Amino acid sequence: MGLLRIMMPPKLQLLAVVAFAVAMLFLENQIQKLEESRSKLERAIARHEVREIEQRHTMDGPRQDATLDEEEDMVIIYNRVPKTASTSFTNIAYDLCAKNKYHVLHINTTKNNPVMSLQDQVRFVKNITSWKEMKPGFYHGHVSYLDFAKFGVKKKPIYINVIRDPIERLVSYYYFLRFGDDYRPGLRRRKQGDKKTFDECVAEGGSDCAPEKLWLQIPFFCGHSSECWNVGSRWAMDQAKYNLINEYFLVGVTEELEDFIMLLEAALPRFFRGATELYRTGKKSHLRKTTEKKLPTKQTIAKLQQSDIWKMENEFYEFALEQFQFIRAHAVREKDGDLYILAQNFFYEKIYPKSN
Repeated sequence: MGLLRIMMPPKLQLLAVVAFAVAMLFLENQIQKLEESRSKLERAIARHEVREIEQRHTMDGPRQDATLDEEEDMVIIYNRVPKTASTSFTNIAYDLCAKNKYHVLHINTTKNNPVMSLQDQVRFVKNITSWKEMKPGFYHGHVSYLDFAKFGVKKKPIYINVIRDPIERLVSYYYFLRFGDDYRPGLRRRKQGDKKTFDECVAEGGSDCAPEKLWLQIPFFCGHSSECWNVGSRWAMDQAKYNLINEYFLVGVTEELEDFIMLLEAALPRFFRGATELYRTGKKSHLRKTTEKKLPTKQTIAKLQQSDIWKMENEFYEFALEQFQFIRAHAVREKDGDLYILAQNFFYEKIYPKSN
C-alpha cells in the first residue's frame, strides 16, 4: 500500500496561515502588555522604596527640605546681548515674578558699559551671593560674562542668554539707534535724525555698520579679559564657546525664542512656570520691534560676509544654534506641528539596603 497522503484544500491552508499569523500577533501583543505591566510595577516598587527611605529619614530626626532651600537660594543672571529680543524675554520675567515669588533686578551700568571695574566686580559678586532678601533673584543687564569662581564663591549663579544672527542683530541695532522702537517711542535716540539706510552706510564704508560692529556676541560670552574685546580674536571665540558649553545653563536664539522659553519653563519652573503661555498670548509688552527698519540687500549682506569678523561671529552663532537644537531635540517631541515637553524618562531601582 502506498503512503496515505492527507492534503488540505488551498482555502483551508490559507485560513490556517492567517489564523497562525493572527495568533502570533495576539501573543506578541500580550507579551508587550506584560512587559509594560512589569515596567510599571518596577517603577511603582521603586517609588514606594524611595518614599519609605524618605519617611525613615524623617522619623530619624528633623531635617530641612534641601531641594526647597536650593530653589529659594537660586539666582539667575541673564547678561543680555543688545537687540536679541532681550526686552521681550525680560518682560516675561517681570510679569511672572509676583506670581512665582521671586525678585527681578536690572543691572544698570554707566553708559551701558558691559565691562565692570575690578572693584565693581567684587561688589557685584558680593551683592548677588549675600543679598538674601533678593533671593530667589533674576538679574538682567548688558554685562559681559563674569566668572564667579574666581572670587571664591561656592555656589555660582545660573547663567542664561539669547543670541541672534549677527547681521540681523547689527541691522536691528543700526535702525534702533536712529528710530527707536515701539516700546518707548518718545525716547530720543543717539543717532536720531540720521536718515541714511543700512545699505547706504555699508556702501560708503560708514563706521556704524563696519564689520567691527559685529564683534559683540563673542565678547559678551567671553567675559572680562582684555583679549575678549580684541576684535577678531580667535582666543576670544574659543573662550566664548567654552563658556557657552560649561558655564551657561541654556542659550537660546532669537529666531526660536518660544522654544527657549518652553525649555526654561520645563527645567526651571520655580522661575518660569506659565512663561510659555504668557509668551503665546502675544501681549504687547512682550513684543518689541525696531521701527523704520529696512532689510539689507543681498549685495550688502555679501559684502559684510567677506569679513573675517563676520565669519567668526557667525561661526559662534551657528555653534550656539547647534547646541540649542541638540538640547531641544532631547527634551521635546513634535506632534501635529506642536512641540511637547517630554515627561521624566528615568527612575531609580535596586535601592539598598532594603527597609524592614
